[in-house]
Amino acid sequence: MKAMIFAAGRGERMRPLTDTTPKPLLKVRGRPLIVWHIVNLVRAGITEIVINHSHLGQQIEAALGDGSQFGARLMYSHEPVALETAGGIAQARHLLGEEPFVAVSGDIYIPYFDFEQVKDVLHDKDMWGNPYPADQRDICWLYLVPNPDFLPDGDFGLTMYSLTNDGSPKWTFGNIGVYRPEMFDGIAPGAHAKLGPLIRAYADKKQVGGEVYQGEWHNLGTVQQLDRLNAPIAPRARGAKDVQ
Repeated sequence: MKAMIFAAGRGERMRPLTDTTPKPLLKVRGRPLIVWHIVNLVRAGITEIVINHSHLGQQIEAALGDGSQFGARLMYSHEPVALETAGGIAQARHLLGEEPFVAVSGDIYIPYFDFEQVKDVLHDKDMWGNPYPADQRDICWLYLVPNPDFLPDGDFGLTMYSLTNDGSPKWTFGNIGVYRPEMFDGIAPGAHAKLGPLIRAYADKKQVGGEVYQGEWHNLGTVQQLDRLNAPIAPRARGAKDVQ
């Protein structure tokens, strides 16, 4: 399995930091955001990684190189102008191959996410070994998270079988997903295209699976969020006792 890390965004809300540094290279707890992903992907045996970039993208290539320092093989997809998420995938399609791949946003912090789990979430056969018709199998699998403060109403409902555009409760898309490449067949390389409408169209067809991830997850949108994550942990007072 290959992976793609989205790193083409401008990071407007993180200015002035992102005026001189691409957002995925901002450090959280001593390590650039994007390196957390690379290390965790390699730990799961996913070593072929595509990174798209636009704003200050050459800094990303200069910092990460060919990936050998991490035990990975990094490939880059440059976008002269950021193409949105689905457009970025279509632009990098020739690098991703024909098998399902995992994709993750470069500006989320998920230090304990185990990418081993993504390898077998999309199934081509049912429990009896019968192949699913193409229009009845999941086209993608999304990891949802509890709704953050900035999106209290969430994105998707979740049933035993699939994600839904309605239903209650709703969860927030955590910007981690596994996709079949054919999902992007209708998008020409170089075209601007958002991922959300595409996912919702397939959700209406009951072809989007998913699950809720309850681990540490942060979508870094502001300098204040970054500062809070990087704040030193106060030392425990000598002789302090745990509250029972």
